[in-house]
Amino acid sequence: MQAHTPDSGDYFVPAPSRWPMVGAVALFLLGLGAALAVNRIAPGMWLLAAGAAVLVWMLVGWFGDVIRESVGGRYSGQVDQSFRWGMSWFIFSEVMFFGAFFGALFYVRAIALPDLSGQVTGQWLWPDFRAAWPASTGPLTASDYTPMEAWGLPALNTLILLSSGATVTVAHWAMLAGQRRRLVLALGATVALGLTFLCLQAWEYHHAFSSLNLTLGSGAYGMTFYMLTGFHGLHVLLGSVMLLVVWLRVLRGHFDADHHFAFEAAAWYWHFVDVVWLMLFVFVYWL
Repeated sequence: MQAHTPDSGDYFVPAPSRWPMVGAVALFLLGLGAALAVNRIAPGMWLLAAGAAVLVWMLVGWFGDVIRESVGGRYSGQVDQSFRWGMSWFIFSEVMFFGAFFGALFYVRAIALPDLSGQVTGQWLWPDFRAAWPASTGPLTASDYTPMEAWGLPALNTLILLSSGATVTVAHWAMLAGQRRRLVLALGATVALGLTFLCLQAWEYHHAFSSLNLTLGSGAYGMTFYMLTGFHGLHVLLGSVMLLVVWLRVLRGHFDADHHFAFEAAAWYWHFVDVVWLMLFVFVYWL
């Protein structure tokens, strides 16, 4: 199905939309619900659920409008370029987002630990402090924890994500070659691998809490571990949803070899998620 019109010099301007306002309401409900839930005030969980439902409604409705505009031939090549620049800058902003957390990890390990064990602070303020990573939270107290091993679920999840990067590349090749069956199978496998990764990460978190006593309160290690892996898991979920929507659109014949930027955008994002996980595996789990 043709998704673009020939370049005519006109730039498509969408009609006024209610979806930004709906999204603002969703975020307000989520924020208020989270604040109440953290303080164990009764309506908190209900407001969180309502905010999540409104957010899903907004996403389905808004992206549905964009899809209908695309398959209806409303977008020209100039709009396509705008989409490409928009996705590129979005991924760049995500690089900066994770860069801040990797920077915090570097600061703690390479700067703060040596500083705290220096001649002045080490001898006078914390004479028993050891500049070792992961940093201990105290001598044999309830706050002690066991660091997460790299060779186990994390290594398996690394293999799964690397495999998903390969399958989404195969799907792209199949798109360009017009091999629809191969495209459907490879893209479906990518979504399945992404969801498998999330299930194994949930299992890993359960193991960390129940067996390793590793929580957000487990010092700098626990904080950076959950912030980096948790936000990465959120991005895997987002990428899986994007690829699932693209897979459903493939089944409906929305793309061809020349016009399939929605697929390309999701693939770019997925490769970004893969690269971030490789850095996580090396710097959080392995070293």
